[in-house]
Amino acid sequence: MKIAIIVEGKTEKAFLPHLRAFLKNCLAGETPKLDVLPYDGRIPKEDKLRRVVENLLGGSKPADHVIALTDVYTGGTSPDFLDAQDAKKKMRQWVGAEPRFHPHEISALHRFHPHVAQYDFEAWLLPYWPTIQKLARHNKGAPGGNPETVNHHNPPAYRIKEIFEIGKCRESYVKPRDAARILRENDLSVAVAQCSELKAMINTILSLCGGPVIP
Repeated sequence: MKIAIIVEGKTEKAFLPHLRAFLKNCLAGETPKLDVLPYDGRIPKEDKLRRVVENLLGGSKPADHVIALTDVYTGGTSPDFLDAQDAKKKMRQWVGAEPRFHPHEISALHRFHPHVAQYDFEAWLLPYWPTIQKLARHNKGAPGGNPETVNHHNPPAYRIKEIFEIGKCRESYVKPRDAARILRENDLSVAVAQCSELKAMINTILSLCGGPVIP
């Protein structure tokens, strides 16, 4: 099983070893081959996303399935997406019912799986706030509520950046470096239990591989 994962940038790519290790523990058989394709801070939109998915499913070394992972918060004054459901709906519309690439006659739409980090990838790091405090060398409290409700106006990445900049570490938050440091010390199942969108993406992969999904 080969699954291509379209992501926004290098931070999500730093997440990949932890995702692979988690999947290995969940799947009794062979784990899928995950090919991560980072874009420059934002995944393609509209016709460009459709073409990227088409190429991944129909190229010389085609993927069996494609996952697109976007943040709900994409920056700018006019957000691309209102929330997780809006983002997934739009990505499905952009890809559409494309021609069939496999002899099994499964359309691209049925092999394309849109997923989101709400409101950005760092929401999946917020459950590890004690580690963030230790790295930042500051005891600022964690944002209140569920990690996936920390919203557009002050998204999770900004919260982590803030504690790093006021802490004694005297460094700002560097996404790929510090995401890897945060995840290295922790069990991914903690974030899965708190972040329904992360669990949904992992369950898509588990389901495609014939494994048991996480309730």
